Amino acid sequence: MSESNKKLTYADAGVDIDKGNQFVQSIKRIVSKTPRVGVMGEIGGFGGLFSLNTEKYSRPVLVSSTDGVGTKLKIAFKMDKHDTVGIDLVAMCVNDIIVQGAKPLFFLDYLATGSLRLEVAEKIIEGIAEGCIQAKCALIAGETAEMPDIYRESEYDLAGFAVGIVDNEKIIDGSEIRVGNKLVGIASSGLHSNGYSLVRKIVFDILKMEVDTFVPEFGKTIGEELLTPTRIYTNAVMSLIKAFPIHALAHITGGGIVENLVRVIPDTTNIMLYKNSWTIPPIFPFLQKGGNIDDSEMMRTFNNGLGMIAVVPENLAQDIVQMLAGMDEKAFIIGNVVKRKKTDKTRFQWEDA
Repeated sequence: MSESNKKLTYADAGVDIDKGNQFVQSIKRIVSKTPRVGVMGEIGGFGGLFSLNTEKYSRPVLVSSTDGVGTKLKIAFKMDKHDTVGIDLVAMCVNDIIVQGAKPLFFLDYLATGSLRLEVAEKIIEGIAEGCIQAKCALIAGETAEMPDIYRESEYDLAGFAVGIVDNEKIIDGSEIRVGNKLVGIASSGLHSNGYSLVRKIVFDILKMEVDTFVPEFGKTIGEELLTPTRIYTNAVMSLIKAFPIHALAHITGGGIVENLVRVIPDTTNIMLYKNSWTIPPIFPFLQKGGNIDDSEMMRTFNNGLGMIAVVPENLAQDIVQMLAGMDEKAFIIGNVVKRKKTDKTRFQWEDA
């Protein structure tokens, strides 16, 4: 048969429908491990169904967020390790909704790839399911797309979508912040999922390292350090807001500590940070030295060891730190809220601890 008379299939163009169907069946087992209260039906329908129980809420408000993993995926490609980036995906979404006091309900994912490799895709979904278990939310649906002309065969991209619920009267919006309030920082697990374009430039272009290069100060390879999953703070934050009046919460993502804190404090206030008041993981000074990065750039690019920061009443700050310690969370009193002056050139300043 001539090439012109050959009967073409979608698979000939690089999209295998049968493989996609096989993937849907294989992940049902994985998805079933995530919390299922409220979930209706199984994976595989046109949409995910969730029965919303509002009995505990007088004026329920839904809170949603969407995000991705970014160029941290490039490290996963280099290492051919795909079981942790799903945790990052969930973390970047749910950490954004819990700062408003919302309890995560459910999560959806979007996986786009050049060619669907079942073993890799299953590892990704296993990571997403693990993230949902940590966040105490259900993985109810998702989408997988094969796009051979958009992505390289061995590469993929991830996006996620989280929805949570909070009572209108309990939304954390920063309106209760006052001068003198303390800042309590909760430790990060490392870089989380921000700044990786700069990280890769330093590690691979400037320092000429490979992902399997062992770094003594980390006690592991640079690749293992860079793939450390983002910490999910659902349990810590939900426990805190039940026990204490929390005036504001900031998820420390792109923009670093200062810019994310500025997003939640009133325009009439500024931030005072205490020098040397928290433990900075070794990855940050390693990158700062390797890239010759000044302090201000570090502060606006990376989390520098703090993944979540709470603004709390001054007299409760130490109790909050102790409660977090009892939950195996490292926490520090890192600063306080101060009055903003007309002469202030920046929204934060440093003070010796």
